[in-house]
Amino acid sequence: MPATEWGSVAGTHSLYHLRMLSQVFKAYDVRATYPTPLDEEIAWRIGYGAASFLTERAAAAGADSPGMRSIVVGRDMRRSSPSLAMALKQGIRDFGAGVIDVGLVDTPMVYFAINHLGCAGGIQTTASHNPAHYNGFKISQVGAKPVGADSGLKRIQEIAESFDPATAERHGGREESRDLWRDYRDHLLRLLDVNLLEGSRRLRIAVDASNGMAGTCIPKVLDGVAGIEMTRINFENHTGEFLHEPNPLVEANLAQVKQAVCEGNCDFGVCFDGDADRCMVVDEHGRTIGCDLLLAALVPEVLRQNPGAAVVYDLRASRSVPEAIRAAGGVPIESRVGHVFMKARLAETAAPIGGELSGHFYFRDMWNTDSGVRAFIAVMSLLARSGKRLSELIAPYRNYAQSGEINFECADKAAALAAVRQRFPQARTADLDGLSLDAGEFWCNIRASNTEPLLRLNLESRDAAAVEASLRLIAPLLGRRVEH
Repeated sequence: MPATEWGSVAGTHSLYHLRMLSQVFKAYDVRATYPTPLDEEIAWRIGYGAASFLTERAAAAGADSPGMRSIVVGRDMRRSSPSLAMALKQGIRDFGAGVIDVGLVDTPMVYFAINHLGCAGGIQTTASHNPAHYNGFKISQVGAKPVGADSGLKRIQEIAESFDPATAERHGGREESRDLWRDYRDHLLRLLDVNLLEGSRRLRIAVDASNGMAGTCIPKVLDGVAGIEMTRINFENHTGEFLHEPNPLVEANLAQVKQAVCEGNCDFGVCFDGDADRCMVVDEHGRTIGCDLLLAALVPEVLRQNPGAAVVYDLRASRSVPEAIRAAGGVPIESRVGHVFMKARLAETAAPIGGELSGHFYFRDMWNTDSGVRAFIAVMSLLARSGKRLSELIAPYRNYAQSGEINFECADKAAALAAVRQRFPQARTADLDGLSLDAGEFWCNIRASNTEPLLRLNLESRDAAAVEASLRLIAPLLGRRVEH
C-alpha cells in the first residue's frame, strides 16, 4: 500500500506481521516478495529495530560524533522501494535516530556514505538480483561493516518483533537529504588509471546495466572520462522492470552484452546486477570470464602496488587463484562463501582485494566492501596499464577445467557428505565451508544450501575429460542432479 496510507492501519494486524517477520530475515539481509510477506509495517519495524541496534553498536564502539546518531538510507529503482524506504525511515526516526537520505543509489554508494559522513550505519532498500516483485534491506553498521544473521540481524529481528507501530513511543528523529554523487565520483575516479582520465589510452566497452542501479551510477561516475567509449545496454531503470533477470551469474543474461562486444569490436563487456554491487565480465571475443580467473588476473598489479599483501578468495575458486597470489609474492587467504565472511577476512588481513565466484569483488579502498563499479574500474585500469587484450591477461590462469556449480537435491545432506568422505578415504579434506576435498585426480567443494534441500558442488581437474570422469564418481553420492 502507499506510504501515505500504511501508518493509518499500522498495528491492526500485529500477529500477522509477527509471523511475516520470520519469513523476511535471511542469512545476510532482509529479502522477500512485496507486498506479502514484506510490506510497509514490516519496513517500519525493521527501521525501528535497526536504529536501536546500530546506534547502540556505535555507542559501544566509543563513537560519539554527532553523525553516529544518524543512519544513511538509500534505495534502488524497484516500484516498491519508495514506499518501503519511507516506512523504514519513519521507523528509524520514531526510534529517535537521524536519517540521511541519499536517494536513488547503488548499494556501494551507501557504504561510501556511511564512511564519508561518519554515520552509525546504513540501509539500502533493494532485492539485488531478484525479480522485480521482490524487495528487501541490506544493513551495515559503523564503517560499513556487514550485519548478518550472527552479527546483528537476529537482534534486529528480536527488536522488530517487540515494538508495534500503533503503540511504540515515538521520538521524532531528524531527516535530511544529501546528494553525494560528486564526492562518490571523485573517490572512484582517483582509483582509475590516469591514462584513461587523460585520454592517452582509450577503451571501447559494452555495459549492460540490467535496468538496475548501474544505469544511474555509471553515468554519474564515468560520463566525461576521456578514455572511455561506452555502448550502453539496459540503462533505463525508471519503470522498475527488467528486460532480463538482473543476475549476471546466469549465462543467458549475458547474451546482449556478448553480442554488443562482438558487433562493436569492444575491448570487453560488463554486466551488473540489480543494485550494482557485483558484475560479470566478458572478454573481447564475448567469452565469459570466471570471477576467480578475473581475480587471478588482477592480482599481479595489485601486489605490485602492495608487495607481500594478502589476497582473499572464495574457497570454491580455481586452484589458479592461490597459485597466482603466491607467484606474485602475496599471501593467499581462503574464505567462506558470503559477503559477511569475505569482508571480515579482508579486515582481519588488511588485504587490498578479494573476490567470490558470484561476481562480488571486495576492495580495501572501498572499506572492505563489494562494489561492481570499483571492479569495473580495476579491469579498465589493468587494460590501460598493460596495453594487452583481456583474453591475453586471462589466458595464463586457464590451467584447469571446472564443472561450474552443480546442484543436487538431497534430503540427508550430512549422510551424503559422509558417503563422499568414505568413498575417498585418502583424500585431503577441510571443513571451512561445507566439505572441501582434494582427491589428487580432482578437487572440489560441496556446500549445503541454507534455504533449500540442495547440495552445491564445484569441482576442478586438469582437463574436461578428467572433470567428467570425476563427476561420474562423485555425483551418484550427492542425490538427484537439478538442472537450472
